[in-house]
Amino acid sequence: MKASRWLPLAVFALLAALLAAGVWMSRKPDRDALPSPLIGKPAPDFALPVLHDPGYVVKLSDLRGQPFLLNVWGSWCVECRVEHPVLTKFAESKRVRVVGYNWKDERGDALRWLEQFGNPYMVVLADQDGRTALDWGVYGAPETFLVDGKGIVRWKHVGPLDDAVIAQQLLPLLAKIEAGR
Repeated sequence: MKASRWLPLAVFALLAALLAAGVWMSRKPDRDALPSPLIGKPAPDFALPVLHDPGYVVKLSDLRGQPFLLNVWGSWCVECRVEHPVLTKFAESKRVRVVGYNWKDERGDALRWLEQFGNPYMVVLADQDGRTALDWGVYGAPETFLVDGKGIVRWKHVGPLDDAVIAQQLLPLLAKIEAGR
């Protein structure tokens, strides 16, 4: 008789343990746990049309000489909307050139998005089919790369930029690049 009294409690404890294990297993992975294999290596070459003028193509070699931040975004990307005011504020500092990389987007949608939210970019490159993004190891938006003046990828951030990421990661690295280290 006593065993039957404890059976519901045992079943409840088992279900609670399974639920806790499921929640623990479904946690988002640490975005910094998988560093980009590009860090410290030459940025993948590209030749992409400019979003605002598809007849004009920008190559990686056109951007060499000074560092630049390559920000991968799309009008369909919810987190890009979250990141946009932070990126805009940073771009206004003119600390480094900010290049937009519009990924897997319809041109009209991207142009409307920039018109609605503002355009913080020096230039916006368009990779509608996403082929060039494969070379960069892009697997989601937003993602941001810092490339130094020699064309070496120095940093990658997966997910939306925020003030803390800019202050604690990006700005110190920019200072090292500017100091020639």
